[in-house]
Amino acid sequence: MDFKPAAVIFGVGPLDGIGGAMVRKVAAEGMPVYAAGRNQEKLQTVEDAVASVVPIVTDVTSQADVKRVFDRVAADNCRPDLVVFNVGGNWPMPFLEITPDFFEAMWRQGPLGALLVGQEAVTRGAGTVIFTGASASLRGKPLFAAFASAKAGLRAVAQSMAREFGPQGIHVAHVVIDGAVNGERVRSLLPGYLEAKGEDSGLSPTAIAETYWQLYKQPRSAWTHELELRPYAETW
Repeated sequence: MDFKPAAVIFGVGPLDGIGGAMVRKVAAEGMPVYAAGRNQEKLQTVEDAVASVVPIVTDVTSQADVKRVFDRVAADNCRPDLVVFNVGGNWPMPFLEITPDFFEAMWRQGPLGALLVGQEAVTRGAGTVIFTGASASLRGKPLFAAFASAKAGLRAVAQSMAREFGPQGIHVAHVVIDGAVNGERVRSLLPGYLEAKGEDSGLSPTAIAETYWQLYKQPRSAWTHELELRPYAETW
């Protein structure tokens, strides 16, 4: 049986976030798309805007949940040709206040979730797997020991996958998001922050989704593994 190529986006939250923008981009390209996220209300908002999307409430730290997502894709006679792992909140905390539970929670939604999704993606016939990273993937800064550890671990998972499965024809990419994403989360947590920095000071989720799609369409003779995205005015 021929299975139709589809996209599975993990970590779909607000419609104007990276996950929501990716769902909109994939749907606009005419590709079946599955949106996996923790929050039913936010998934409903995405579904209201993109009628063709299949929303699935998912905890990426649960192997059973992750398997259930890919089972649904297969049940629809689709193959997860594009898988995006866009999970992991940026929560600062002073080093001496980090609890084992908090540290473990960050690790579970980062490297562990990436492992579970990556394993299913490979075994279910994925052609491209894209992981959303951050500047913390490359270095730790004050207040971000837990977040940086999780993102560095996720980057290592992506690198290991790319080296093992690239020769088998699976494109694994890691995208470093360096800067604030211009979406609901930043605007609600930091009111006025982006406006104070100036026009185009935040990364556009739509522009990020466009870049992810370009990665998906890359010829295999010239694959990108790691890519950094930042606004023109970002200091780095």
